[in-house]
Amino acid sequence: MKAWAKSDRAVVASSVIFAAVLSAAWWVDAWYVALLPAALAVLGLAIFRLDAYLAVLVAAVPLSLNLEDIGGVGLYLPTEPMLAGALALLVARRLMGQTPPRPFLAHPTTRWVAASLIWIAFTAVLSWDPLVSLKFFVARLWFVAGFFLLAGQIFLAQPQSRHRAILLYAFPLAIVIGYTLVRHAGYGFDKDAGHWVMSPFFKDHTSYGAVLAMFIPPVFALVLSKRFELVWRVAIGGVLGILLVGMVLSYTRAAWVSLAAVTALFALMRLGFRLKTLLFIGIGALLAGTLVLDSLLIQLERNDQDSSDNLAEHVESISNVSSDASNLERLNRWSCALALFKERPLTGWGPGTYQFVYAPFQRSEHRTIISTNNADGGNAHSEYLGPLAEQGVPGALFVVGLFGWVLHLGFRLYRTVADAETRRLAVGVFLGLVTYFVHGVLNNYLDTDKASAPFWGFLALLVVWDLEAQRQIPSPKPR
Repeated sequence: MKAWAKSDRAVVASSVIFAAVLSAAWWVDAWYVALLPAALAVLGLAIFRLDAYLAVLVAAVPLSLNLEDIGGVGLYLPTEPMLAGALALLVARRLMGQTPPRPFLAHPTTRWVAASLIWIAFTAVLSWDPLVSLKFFVARLWFVAGFFLLAGQIFLAQPQSRHRAILLYAFPLAIVIGYTLVRHAGYGFDKDAGHWVMSPFFKDHTSYGAVLAMFIPPVFALVLSKRFELVWRVAIGGVLGILLVGMVLSYTRAAWVSLAAVTALFALMRLGFRLKTLLFIGIGALLAGTLVLDSLLIQLERNDQDSSDNLAEHVESISNVSSDASNLERLNRWSCALALFKERPLTGWGPGTYQFVYAPFQRSEHRTIISTNNADGGNAHSEYLGPLAEQGVPGALFVVGLFGWVLHLGFRLYRTVADAETRRLAVGVFLGLVTYFVHGVLNNYLDTDKASAPFWGFLALLVVWDLEAQRQIPSPKPR
């Protein structure tokens, strides 16, 4: 009884002290003090239950808020502080001799990612604005640490966490889609309103559409999985339906194109085409396209269909480079990226600096009604040309090389994974990742937590399945 009495007194005293601190914080408008208990709980998870810490982190990503959008600093809450904690934890564990499994660290994918990080750090030192580039590097570092290294470690140790990680993101994402659809319905599902109704969870409809496209293939694979009971399969099917409706009403043309591309890719995989064959056909098509480039451009310039509420007209507007402001502005940004590259071809202008340096490189004939000189209009709108301008030729090669390796991994897993359930999910994750690389031709979002979580997480999953398929680590029994 005395022990209980002491415990009760400690709880009461702690509560009174925290209430007093909270009252004082409210008085001076320091509302964030109220988050202290939650922060302490998360810290406890990081120290004692790393898998639970990752689960909370992944589930928080779709619901995270960017303080910059509400008048604060450019920080995603609560994910980026948690990612910073994950990075610190990995460094501390490394100093104590604890590292992710050696096969994972030795995998070519991990080495390629590490080499790209080293190049980003090098170009940050030579940057036009080292502080901007340092922030970019640190953000990329903790995205990789949390969603690739930490996640890979958990995926290796706990096979059941692989499909759970996808669902931990997908279910909160469905909540965000529901919120977006309700808001959008209030505007009659108008196309223009569809550009911003996902705020404050997503900055705009393009990043929103890109993430939805990434999750449709793996969630579809999970709907077909026999590892779940019927009630769970129905629930996952409901999430898939919400994802599809959200995709259509996002009015994100690039996301539609990316899904069409991976659907065609999967059909070719099912027909037995090898990657080498598809690459040969693709290179041949590109070479043939250069021969008829002039006539192709003439045909594109004849398309004057602007983006529209009508879905058929909106699809037709994808190839409009004569009057569609969005398409023309993208060409303007690409032109600036190439001009920036010509000025600094080897090391670029520095990671994250494009939006601050591109304005003087705009040519009058390329400017549009939405062009700006205020460094507030976003980046190069390309996951390939952006690194080319900011990190030079090696930066672009790291992205292209990673895409090529992901294609190699996906086709190899399709051939080598023995368990049908695992193979289906692996292909779904692979196709989801490819949607981002396709979308990356027109946009880039790896500076956000929303896209970085599935991108690096899906990549970690492919590495783990490849290690198991190559028998570098024991394959777990199907669950």
